[in-house]
Amino acid sequence: MTTIVRQQDLIDSVADALQFISYYHPKDFIQAVHEAYLKEANPAAKDAMAQILINSRMCAEGKRPICQDTGIVTAFVNIGMDVKVEGDMSLDDMINEGVRRAYNHPDNVLRASILADPDGARKNTGDNTPAVIHYKVVPGNKIDIHVAAKGGGSEAKSKFAMLNPSDNVVEWVLNMVPQMGAGWCPPGMLGIGIGGTAEKAMLLAKEALLDPIDIHELREKGAENRAEELRLELMEKVNALGIGAQGLGGLTTVLDVKIKDYPTHAANKAIAIIPNCAATRHAHFTLDGSGPALQTPPNLDDWPEVTREASDSVKRINLDTITKDELVDLKPGDTVLLSGKLLTGRDAAHKRLVDMIEKGEELPVDFTNRFIYYVGPVDPVRDEVVGPAGPTTATRMDKFTRTVLEKTGLIGMVGKSERGPAAIEAIKDNKAVYLMAVGGAAYLVSKAIVGSKTLAFADLGMEAIYEFEVKDMPVTVAVDTTGESVHQTGPKVWAEKIRTQNIEG
Repeated sequence: MTTIVRQQDLIDSVADALQFISYYHPKDFIQAVHEAYLKEANPAAKDAMAQILINSRMCAEGKRPICQDTGIVTAFVNIGMDVKVEGDMSLDDMINEGVRRAYNHPDNVLRASILADPDGARKNTGDNTPAVIHYKVVPGNKIDIHVAAKGGGSEAKSKFAMLNPSDNVVEWVLNMVPQMGAGWCPPGMLGIGIGGTAEKAMLLAKEALLDPIDIHELREKGAENRAEELRLELMEKVNALGIGAQGLGGLTTVLDVKIKDYPTHAANKAIAIIPNCAATRHAHFTLDGSGPALQTPPNLDDWPEVTREASDSVKRINLDTITKDELVDLKPGDTVLLSGKLLTGRDAAHKRLVDMIEKGEELPVDFTNRFIYYVGPVDPVRDEVVGPAGPTTATRMDKFTRTVLEKTGLIGMVGKSERGPAAIEAIKDNKAVYLMAVGGAAYLVSKAIVGSKTLAFADLGMEAIYEFEVKDMPVTVAVDTTGESVHQTGPKVWAEKIRTQNIEG
């Protein structure tokens, strides 16, 4: 019997699902993070997970985005052969209309991050369209859809290789994960695709991330095939690397490892890794002709009550009075609370600043003894000063760091994850510091921002230079004035502790 699915029902279902996943974590993810939080032995990593859990509850209650990077939308659509879609739009256009409505919802505006002409003008499409859509035609009379919103920081850490048939998959993964750094915002999941062709392996890895976290059940029942054997082995060995939450070192780097495989050519062994970050966002619904398929809100009692532990060792920085001489007291791993006026700027702003410096032009902002925050915030709604405003990946600014530090008077930077060798060397040479904010705690961070105004480059939208007024914004010292990086020392220390003390990773 043929099922008729109305165009509007499909649009409404996509829009509802994308709004839903912007502020509700999957329950299985929250439970897994909480379990990792309870057993974590590294205070810095434990605090990072506390921020993620607190942020998750705040977002669920306030219906605001978990992360300021509200992602590129991917849809996996299984269309039953006995379904007729009633409408005047193509399926692509229907799904993209759902994306458009979700991201422009007035009560919860989501950040538009999609740029057309990716190697040219890179002009923002303004509504986060188009989505990346994958179709299958299957038996049946329903339309089955998974939607996911994937952050750029985690997507950027994807890895692919065409291995020789005799190459060891576990060795390759254990070699790749440290190279991914912390820009994918662990703890999260690894999706791994093995086999098929190059593009099939990548698709398998992305699809694998849609599955629920169930590594505990697999441990209890035992592996029944090669993919399950690999899951168990990689779960243990990846966590034994000691990378930890946000790359600070610790017991939990991954919450689960998902693997899908597919038959492949005798000469090939394609393999792909795609990580899912601490802002894991995906939803599933089925259209059967009875109307839109809307998401059911979770029970917030399932969210753990977590509080951050106050410490006597917390240091405070007054951004309005700090000088370079005071930076020497900051050591890697120190917890710091920032208060005062904090500049912002990321890729586009840094490129424009460096271009102006090279041309000898006067800069629009005085950076002397100032700190800059690498952020592209969500637009505010209602009475908000700013929308969710978590950090962006700092390594993207590495190539600009030396010029900016040496030519502007800037003394501090705040971002997400590690810095590369060139940036660390520039920080050391200029006796500056780099502080790390927690990726995946964007709404929590935004509550420390009590004022905001645009100072320069307003045409860049969320990439403009703002001046935030912050009060007790939580950060961790990641690179000190001597060039010591917690992202280098922390994982080494914890990998050794796990190895020698047999701590469960």
